[in-house]
Amino acid sequence: MKKNMGPTDKILRLIGAALLVILIAAKIATGGLAWVFAVIAVMFAVTSAIGFCPLYVPFGISTCPAGKKK
Repeated sequence: MKKNMGPTDKILRLIGAALLVILIAAKIATGGLAWVFAVIAVMFAVTSAIGFCPLYVPFGISTCPAGKKK
């Protein structure tokens, strides 16, 4: 699997995941919305950690700098 996420993309996803977790922890998001936010936060964190987003593949998107793909 080739990496398709650059450092900026990874940082933005981690910030997004953190914001979603804060919304859940502060009880701003509750019930079903909290579960949806939790799933999205986990997906953001995992894709950021591995540097690969499966949703980018069908569209041919890559934010990884040229020459840095593995």
